[in-house]
Amino acid sequence: MSTLAHTMMTAARSADSGLATPGELDRYPYAEAPGTDRSTGWDTAEPDLGRVGRRTAGSRGRGLHGQLVQQLGQMIVSGDLGADRPLVPEEIGQRFEVSRTVVRESLRVLEAKGLVSARPNVGTRVRPVSDWNLLDPDIIEWRAYGPQRDDQRRELSELRWTIEPLAARLAAGHGREDVQQRLTDMVGIMGHALGQGDALTFARADNEFHSLLIQVAGNRMLEHLSGIVSAALQVSGGPVTGCERPNETSLAHHARIVDALAGGDGAAAEAAMRQLLTVHPEVERVVPAPREH
Repeated sequence: MSTLAHTMMTAARSADSGLATPGELDRYPYAEAPGTDRSTGWDTAEPDLGRVGRRTAGSRGRGLHGQLVQQLGQMIVSGDLGADRPLVPEEIGQRFEVSRTVVRESLRVLEAKGLVSARPNVGTRVRPVSDWNLLDPDIIEWRAYGPQRDDQRRELSELRWTIEPLAARLAAGHGREDVQQRLTDMVGIMGHALGQGDALTFARADNEFHSLLIQVAGNRMLEHLSGIVSAALQVSGGPVTGCERPNETSLAHHARIVDALAGGDGAAAEAAMRQLLTVHPEVERVVPAPREH
């Protein structure tokens, strides 16, 4: 029986199998899409917009420290905070109504991401884009919802075309039954969600499908990039791939990938992944095209 046929017969395995049903999958913690109501600097007509006590969309439940990282990161990536003047911890603490400890920890996180640097007699300043860790999932998200959104989404699309077909081919050589079953389960959940018109559950199962496929490819450097694919799948807009439009065609491509993996056919798995990542005909480009410099 093909995987596609299997999806039409089973929505999920029993609780004993450890698989989440569509309802259980709905309880998984996923980031919300960032909003667009951030302030444009320290001075604002609405002070409450700067309060870190307000839960930001991408804070992921990380407390005041995580929320401040989120807000400062978005402001830096959007250009609201630039290298023209230092980031003064005391000023940040007053502006966002948080302690020095929270500010210090937040700036340390941003420094690790390459967004800022702290030097004696110079202070903490925003670093140029060339120094940013552009593969960091948070920075991917911040860029995707800022002024650089078009470039970020194009770059993610091109990067996925480089990573995922190779991962699919390599994964065909790793015949782990538990992983094979989990991938099949995710396709089953996607099929059930499609029938119910549940785009959110479809997207969550799709995210796990692609992350798991990369992790089982047997290449630790590729595995390190799985967070990039997860971030890409959570970024909407821009060129639309088969993953971003839940439909029977997308489901069939996922099922073909699983069938190819089960048969140990790396070439077929790679080809099916390329078909899945191909941009729909109604969009300008069918596949990422070389850019003129």
